Amino acid sequence: MKMVKAIFRPERLEFVKRALEDQGFYGMTVMAVEGRGDQKGISLQYRGGAIMVDLIPKVQIEVVVKDADTDRVIAAICDGARTGKIGDGRIFVLPVERSIKVRTGEQES
Repeated sequence: MKMVKAIFRPERLEFVKRALEDQGFYGMTVMAVEGRGDQKGISLQYRGGAIMVDLIPKVQIEVVVKDADTDRVIAAICDGARTGKIGDGRIFVLPVERSIKVRTGEQES
């Protein structure tokens, strides 16, 4: 199994959720995060002066899937999150050893 972590623009969350649902993936964890990448922050005008904001609000989702489904999940996230502008986000894929349902004790590896 794999955990697919994706960090992207908050305004794209509904598009990503819809793209994942269209592919049959419903379970995910969503977190509000802040970060910076290649764009190195943004410059804002405030009271006549420019201020540098280097931590940008983003959304992080985590989806755990079978190895065979990893590429489909990545494609769905890319389709939903892509705007074509710098700061669209990043996807990470990590191995997952086991998954255990708390209620039933059912395990997957």
